[in-house]
Amino acid sequence: METPFTDSDFFSYVIMPVLIFLARICDQSIGTMRIIFVSKGKRNIAPFLGFFEVLIWIVAISKIMQNLDNYVNYIAYAAGFATGNLVGMIIEEKLAMGIQMIRVFANERGIELVQLLNSNGYGATSVEAHGARDKVYLIYTIVQRNELGKVTELINTFNPKAFYTIEDIKAANEGIFNPQKQNALTNFSNILRNWRKGK
Repeated sequence: METPFTDSDFFSYVIMPVLIFLARICDQSIGTMRIIFVSKGKRNIAPFLGFFEVLIWIVAISKIMQNLDNYVNYIAYAAGFATGNLVGMIIEEKLAMGIQMIRVFANERGIELVQLLNSNGYGATSVEAHGARDKVYLIYTIVQRNELGKVTELINTFNPKAFYTIEDIKAANEGIFNPQKQNALTNFSNILRNWRKGK
């Protein structure tokens, strides 16, 4: 039921576009996180995120379809989509979920770097290889993403000119990881897993 306020120009050209903008930020942020979770192998969370993503999207698009002559809604919809992508990536970055592999190329003292990483609780493996000029050591370590900054700081302190690459790892079966406090999403995943086993 429409009221004089909801039927006013202020509501149509200010309030409604703002609501559509905020709705699109929410659903696109959720959508971005859903895609990231799927790529990281956390498929048990993705269906729940997908439900709320589509629900919010339907509400937003229905308001646009009811007001096809209001072009401000179109701009709000597109702006919300763009902003939602950015917000989703920022949220995922703050959560720092997943594991990553660091590959270090060391010309010398490679064994010392392995020992340094091991002494700080990070598993590391070295492999001898041959570079363009001399023998090199390839040092591999797999760490939790929220530990990445600490590990790269150790590497840079050991050798400020160290050359290394960082890659996302979808899953790791075994390994030596620093003990981590479980975050809310990890607890949620465990609860879901236990609930499924109980069915």
